[in-house]
Amino acid sequence: MDMKSLIEKIFQEGKKNGLDTMEVYYSAGSSLSLKVFQKELDGYSLSESEGLSLRGTYKGKMGYSYTEKVDETSIDQLIKDVVENATIIDSDDEEFIFEGSKEYREVKSFNPGLDKVKEEEKIKFVKDLEKEAYKLDNRITSVKTCVYGDGYGEVIMSNTKGLYLHDKSNMAYTYVVVDAKEGQDIKTGMAYRAGNDFKKFNVKEIAKEAVEEAIGLLGGKSVKSGNYQVIIRNSAAADMLEAFTGIFSAEAVQKNLSLLKDKLNEKIASDRFTLIDDPYMDGGLASRSFDGEGVACKYKKVVDKGILKTYFHNLKTAKKDGVETTGNASKGSYKSSINIAPSNFYLEKGEKTLDEMVSTIDKGIMITELQGLHSGLNSVSGDFSLAALGYLIEKGKIIRPVEQIIVSGNYFEMLNNIEEVGSDLKFGLPGAAYIGSPSLKIKTLAIAGE
Repeated sequence: MDMKSLIEKIFQEGKKNGLDTMEVYYSAGSSLSLKVFQKELDGYSLSESEGLSLRGTYKGKMGYSYTEKVDETSIDQLIKDVVENATIIDSDDEEFIFEGSKEYREVKSFNPGLDKVKEEEKIKFVKDLEKEAYKLDNRITSVKTCVYGDGYGEVIMSNTKGLYLHDKSNMAYTYVVVDAKEGQDIKTGMAYRAGNDFKKFNVKEIAKEAVEEAIGLLGGKSVKSGNYQVIIRNSAAADMLEAFTGIFSAEAVQKNLSLLKDKLNEKIASDRFTLIDDPYMDGGLASRSFDGEGVACKYKKVVDKGILKTYFHNLKTAKKDGVETTGNASKGSYKSSINIAPSNFYLEKGEKTLDEMVSTIDKGIMITELQGLHSGLNSVSGDFSLAALGYLIEKGKIIRPVEQIIVSGNYFEMLNNIEEVGSDLKFGLPGAAYIGSPSLKIKTLAIAGE
């Protein structure tokens, strides 16, 4: 039985058992992970998942159920569980089953070419990546981690109001972590890529980036404590944006968990700061046509030249604020409840290269890595105090590596102190590959060192 027929049968049986409006959310996916260590395949994982959830109203209350058995034999239990759940649930939160947007833009987030890459090619790629990293410099003593992974996901949403939506996407990622040693000094470097075009994964380029990062940090030492001009390099800036993404959620605002409350159409950042949420981004890993409630997604500038233009909304938060949803409802799987999340969320790039930004600094620090992001910051107050690695800049040139420093400040103040935004937009690690930033030049941040 195909999915359309199965869904229709669920709706028919639901109506017979007293359910009113109903919605089915189906998701399926698979993921492959390959890990190489010392020329041998050290880890192989292939997993598949499939399931569907049903929600529906029974005597005015919304009930929920889900199953991993996607066939006709699960229908009776699904409906029974919805009825029982609706009977005992005690919540005043209004629930919505959405009738559908006027139109949906087609988003091509599935690359058939990735689907055709043979497993042998993937294994060869990850083995070649490890081999290349060792080959580049004799100070590389260990390739600690060398991984390739990919996967696909499929979602179908359908309800009794006539909505039927289908989305399919795939992606691949790779990362390599190396150790460089000189004397007793050991430093780590990493490089990663994510996308859905296997042909764009270049072994030499990725290995070189990781090796240069590790070698470049050898011989690092601290600096004197003080206030410095700072460049936060693109990958570290993306990590920081990811840690503070929740402040733009309408739910956080409504619960008084964001200092952006009552700041709409006010200046919250430098006029060089423009934050974009783009569900239609070509090659974006969070590109999609509709959100977790079936609402058509929208391109939007969340912050435009420093002015806060919108929060991220789902149907519930939008109704509470008397506005339209922004199409940012998030549903991680058929088991998940509705949350709020961005699509491809990034800081619009500027025109200056990283080297050009470095050349404008008389004495400062370039931060390449921030550590302890989820323990050393407070997303409500904006305060952060984070261990960091990077480089000392003097008279427009990188002088030496820097370690054993703590960078401190307040995120909201930092946004207003952005002097320049680089042209080197980069998206984050595989777990947050939908959040990106260029490098940022900050007027001043406190650095604790010697």
